Amino acid sequence: MTLPRIGITLGDPGGIGPEIVLKSLAGRFKLPGAHYILFGTRRFLEREEKALGMALPCRVRSGGQGAARGSLEIREIPIRAGPGKRGSSNAASGLASFRYFEAAVAEARRGELDAVVTAPISKAAWSLAGVRWKGHTEYLGRFYRGAIMAFWSESLKVALVSHHVSLRAALRKIKREALRDFFLSLDRSLAGAGQVRFEFAVSGLNPHAGEQGLLGREEIDEVGPAVDEARRLGVRVSGPFPPDVVFRNAVGRENLFVIALYHDQGLIPFKLLAFETGVNVSLGLPFVRTSPDHGTAFDIAGKNRADPRSMVEAIRLAAALISQRASRT
Repeated sequence: MTLPRIGITLGDPGGIGPEIVLKSLAGRFKLPGAHYILFGTRRFLEREEKALGMALPCRVRSGGQGAARGSLEIREIPIRAGPGKRGSSNAASGLASFRYFEAAVAEARRGELDAVVTAPISKAAWSLAGVRWKGHTEYLGRFYRGAIMAFWSESLKVALVSHHVSLRAALRKIKREALRDFFLSLDRSLAGAGQVRFEFAVSGLNPHAGEQGLLGREEIDEVGPAVDEARRLGVRVSGPFPPDVVFRNAVGRENLFVIALYHDQGLIPFKLLAFETGVNVSLGLPFVRTSPDHGTAFDIAGKNRADPRSMVEAIRLAAALISQRASRT
């Protein structure tokens, strides 16, 4: 059996990225057998090893007796001296985290990695460093225009129509044609991500999904027609449903995605339910990309308080999605 090749980026060295990466790889978690390539800087890893009293293993064993073994390789990314001060957003650390991600994506685009798992970065630090993309998904959109931000857990799955834009800008995206195309793209991108085809429940925009136009007409004029068109084209999509009940009704339904019309509409219920174990997934790419569903947590960086479970689940989901893709080719 060929083991998957999974790249892991260290994230912002001033945040909790190095801590959760080390805890994930050197802790007692049962990780899938894989060839792991860690993109980062050794001095930050060594600092974390000393602080936590842990060491990266030479080999990474998967769970289960007699299971296949995997290797761990550190890909040293050259950076200038200076970054890594814990607990703050700064240009040097922002540039370092971008270089790690840039290198991992380059290898994935060349077909040398099956997945990229990214530790948290600071959007503010990227901006200070002069990086013109707001985050991971926006950078990936440079190469893959249809990249979709989604969030995955056992209890709830959410896809976002818009993400890192202002609410005013997000509202401008609520147009029939754009929504129909989003539904079609999401359906295509998930075609190989499960044994059963996914269904989609679309959240409304207004209270009570507009209450038949009394509280807003976006559901009548834009969202509803987009749902109808996508359904006629074969997408298993329904809605729009009142935003205050659609997420509750989706909890526990393994093959259902809720489509949220803007960032916080989807992320508030998701993080309430699955903050410790939820995973951010970029869909619509030729390789798998996952990430923890939380940020850099500068306030607890260096204090040995970071919970690595979301990072562990991001690694596990990456391996599972790779396997499911392989089984369908």
